[in-house]
Amino acid sequence: MTVAAAAYPFDQVADVAQWAAKVRAWVQQAVLKGADLLVFPEYGAMELAALGGPRVAADLEAALNEVVRHRAAMEATFEGLAIEFGLTILAPSGPVIEAGRRLNRATLFGPAGRIGHQDKAMMTRFEREEWSVEAGAGLALFDTALGRIGVLICYDSEFPLLARALAEAGAEILLVPSCTDTEAGFWRVRVGAMARALESQCVVVQAPTVGEALWCPAIDVNRGAAAIYGPSDTGWPATGVIAEGAMDVPGWVVATVDLEQVAASRAGGAVLPFAHWPEQAAQAARLHIVREKLRDA
Repeated sequence: MTVAAAAYPFDQVADVAQWAAKVRAWVQQAVLKGADLLVFPEYGAMELAALGGPRVAADLEAALNEVVRHRAAMEATFEGLAIEFGLTILAPSGPVIEAGRRLNRATLFGPAGRIGHQDKAMMTRFEREEWSVEAGAGLALFDTALGRIGVLICYDSEFPLLARALAEAGAEILLVPSCTDTEAGFWRVRVGAMARALESQCVVVQAPTVGEALWCPAIDVNRGAAAIYGPSDTGWPATGVIAEGAMDVPGWVVATVDLEQVAASRAGGAVLPFAHWPEQAAQAARLHIVREKLRDA
């Protein structure tokens, strides 16, 4: 299948129609590149905060609630595009409020409509301490016509056990929508995503937000480069980078991947980290401390 990862910039859209036209144009560009699976970034939905006007967008609390207000319309737009073009689309994540809890949710759509959603599992300090966004309840494995897909939202990719649980359940491709405001933050997610591809011998897709949106403090600065990763093994690029874009440059990064190669690597790769993973536990359980003997003064 052909995967498209978005390096997505924010625009201060004036109304829903302008936003919908932008999204349609992005989807059409990916279609022209032959994409089957489109991945939009974490907190890409925050673009909709502009619909409340400058004062709302500039306030963290008001901006979040404004985006929640437009959530149904956003999902309907992406569902319609997935059906119209016969695509699988991970829509940009954004806030939802359920039973008084704020969650960061990414929804997956297919050619027949909504497939399901994944809520972010591990919250950053900003989400915990300033925005009161909470962790979701567990992980979802999406069994689709394209393959078995897992979603790790940004910081989630830095925690190996989450990816391992998805891989053990059958995930062949992991989608990592991200939103980071520093180059270091981007590299943390990138290193995590590449490590997960190595450990689980699978494809990992990173789709970041890029550029400035100084009109909304929740998304004011965005650094990153879209990329598609695989394990550094036989049949894959030696670097583990299948395709990547330039830093902070908007656009799609597109690559064709063969998920049968994931199965082949797990069964007969030059190394077998996916199969050998359980052996860690016995070794870790036998940890002991070796103290240096100090010479008498």
